[in-house]
Amino acid sequence: MAVKHPSKSARKTAPAAKENAVKKTAAAVEATVNHHPSWHPSVEELKKSIVHHLRCSIGTSEQKASRLAWWQAVVAAVNELIFERLTQTQFTHAQKDTRAINYLSAEFLMGRLTVNNLCNLEIYQTAKQALTDLGVDINEICDEEPDMALGNGGLGRLAACYIDSMATLDYPSVGYGIHYENGLFRQEIRGGRQVERPDSWREYGCPWEVCRPESVQNIPIGGYVETQHGPDDSIRKVWHPAHIIKGVPWDIPVVGFRASSVTILRLWESRATESFNWDVFNAGGYVDAQEEKSAAEAISKVLYPNDSTEAGKMLRLTQQYFFCACSLRDILRRYNRAHHHDYSDFANKIAIQLNDTHPAIAIPELMRLLVDEEGLSWDNAWKIVTEVFAYTNHTLLPEALEKWPLYLFEKLLPRHLEIIYEINYRFLNGPVEAMWPGDNDKKAKLSIIEEGMVKKVRMANLCVIASHHVNGVAEIHSKLVKEALFPEFDAIWPNKFCNVTNGVTPRRWLLACNPELAKLYDEVAGIDWPLHLEACAALRPYASDPTYQQRFMEIKRRNKEALAREIKRLCQVEVSPDAIFDVQVKRLHEYKRQHLNLLYIMHLYRKLLSDPSLKIVPQVFIFGAKAAPAYTLAKDIIYAINAVAERINNDHRIHNQLKVVFIPNYRVSLAEKIIPAADVSEQISTAGYEASGTSNMKFSINGALTLGTMDGANIEIVAEAGIENNFIFGLSVAEVQDLKRRGYNPWNYYNANPDLKAVLDWFDSDYFTPGEMGALSSIKRSLLDGGDPFLVLADFESYCAAHKRVEEMYRDKARWARAAMLNSASMGKFSSDRAIEDYAHHIWNLKNCEIKDSAS
Repeated sequence: MAVKHPSKSARKTAPAAKENAVKKTAAAVEATVNHHPSWHPSVEELKKSIVHHLRCSIGTSEQKASRLAWWQAVVAAVNELIFERLTQTQFTHAQKDTRAINYLSAEFLMGRLTVNNLCNLEIYQTAKQALTDLGVDINEICDEEPDMALGNGGLGRLAACYIDSMATLDYPSVGYGIHYENGLFRQEIRGGRQVERPDSWREYGCPWEVCRPESVQNIPIGGYVETQHGPDDSIRKVWHPAHIIKGVPWDIPVVGFRASSVTILRLWESRATESFNWDVFNAGGYVDAQEEKSAAEAISKVLYPNDSTEAGKMLRLTQQYFFCACSLRDILRRYNRAHHHDYSDFANKIAIQLNDTHPAIAIPELMRLLVDEEGLSWDNAWKIVTEVFAYTNHTLLPEALEKWPLYLFEKLLPRHLEIIYEINYRFLNGPVEAMWPGDNDKKAKLSIIEEGMVKKVRMANLCVIASHHVNGVAEIHSKLVKEALFPEFDAIWPNKFCNVTNGVTPRRWLLACNPELAKLYDEVAGIDWPLHLEACAALRPYASDPTYQQRFMEIKRRNKEALAREIKRLCQVEVSPDAIFDVQVKRLHEYKRQHLNLLYIMHLYRKLLSDPSLKIVPQVFIFGAKAAPAYTLAKDIIYAINAVAERINNDHRIHNQLKVVFIPNYRVSLAEKIIPAADVSEQISTAGYEASGTSNMKFSINGALTLGTMDGANIEIVAEAGIENNFIFGLSVAEVQDLKRRGYNPWNYYNANPDLKAVLDWFDSDYFTPGEMGALSSIKRSLLDGGDPFLVLADFESYCAAHKRVEEMYRDKARWARAAMLNSASMGKFSSDRAIEDYAHHIWNLKNCEIKDSAS
């Protein structure tokens, strides 16, 4: 009989049972190896399948095949296993008519899937041996896979982790997003500056995805709304759209660990209903003949079009509506296949999670579908909507809480604007009037419509009003969402707001990306730790053991050596693995404070120049970040990092004690190489501004120590791993709020600290930009004339002191090893499996649906 995926009851055993579960014997390991479920082919079977697909699917031979062809053949062979399991999953869900979660997100940053799928199927070693027997290196062929460019940063990577956990935990689920042709952009660094280029990740197709033309959706847009009056005085709204856009679904199967179940990520590609106008072409309009096609395809062309222009705003709103409309029609199609347009059970079968405000337009769209197309009354439709939707807030930044000009709605979505007005009227004259009678100021603050020179729709307010639960993504963030962002909504609905601390999947972020450390955990925690990350606590008792310290740090050393080779290849900079690898990789934004890191690097460089005899612990500062194309200051910070790096890396006076590296085009596949090699994880956002962070979790799981503020999930991480094993600095959330309330003047810090003043004045020179005096001055201006909105100068001194503590601890090898091991072993709370269980039990009311193996 096949070795089955552990049951749900097994996952929820008492602590004592869990402790026993992680103490797997060699016999149990051998049993797992020798008894193969249907998705566990032998080496010979997999070899035969790969060669078959190489010849019959790819059309080449072993002698002629390129590495790309080998990779495609491996994917085809693995897909045989995945699609068999997908069929079993979908059949079981249909048979049981299960409640399902539909996860709507503008981003799914999936990265590469080959290694991850092989690990989740537990056939990575089988595939490696099969390819070795065929004379092929698995690492070389896996490097042929492009990253799926379907996201930008933490939001998209979180969605990818969550869909992995939904599949692993057997929760019926579908992820819905956009099938971006080019993703965000491919970042090149030219002359130290960011240059954006198309990221054509699927130029030659993607073998993991499948087009589903049978599920195409036709989406209306523009036009006008007609009010029709019936003979019984009933009123019916009829939307006459100006255009119809075709939504073509592409499915990417997401396989759970040990092939527990396979869920689908369904991504919508936009196309014109008529892709070519023969009449215009025949009349000589060869370019104009494809105008409709080009306009429609632009919708899914690029992730986050530049919305600093009017056309960009319109395209972005169209994008959001397009994927939500396609997804909702697909959800209704699947529901009605079993329920035949009887919506009395809809809320019991369907849950929809809005990942931030990008899918907020789904709320009026579902109302429109239920009222205008399905004939439900407003009250019945609204009851369904408020029982179906839940909303995750990811930011406290006002500029990130989307607001769309009313005139865009009038042009693109006239019927939706009417529905939003109705929702708003009923809300203001219902709950708000009942709570604060006659208080027009409260109504103005809570209204979905923001008054002003340009009226706007507040999408976050719409989400809060329509959702049955609103969650933040870390304990401190959720507290601020309730108390600072939406206090009045919390007063109206005190049980609506809750917390679900983010998590990351241990399958990708330890098992797949750090296989040597994963083997160490197999030894001390048992082979089930990828399902029970808390089992890794079994390493804690060994944290002071010199033998295990040496083993742990040797693994870290080999990861650092591999990253050093990658840095040499990508950046032409030699770095020593003996140095501290201090890493800050994330989206470039002022609140994340990459420029605080840069100020410290310049400060340290000045110290080395002023005292040639000074000996420090050698340090390599590693950055990876993309800046939004219209975010000028963020792009200036990238330029400054590269300019400073060029000078420092070529200054022989400092004897290679300090190096700075900016790795271009940061993405998931690079993160998988950088994170296991990091000694220090820079999580230095201004306290109260980072919702959670997830890179901090990935770094800690892989044995990096956090240098950070008490912000986001940092607070919970140091609570688990010990504040003494990390480096906390800077103002707290309360101190930030108090300083801003009293009045913050960055000039006071500038004038009071000679070292800080000297570093900032350096920006006005041409020391780092020879012949270009003041080329970096915009950074100084933002910190002084611009008021330093994220308190970089206020935290500078504390940040420098934290770096001194890093050096002191790193000199004590045993102490550092112990701290690194305790960080890695203490991250059980931060598994995305735990986060999804929280959502399932407290928000979605969702139950597992175990998929039986057909071979068992």
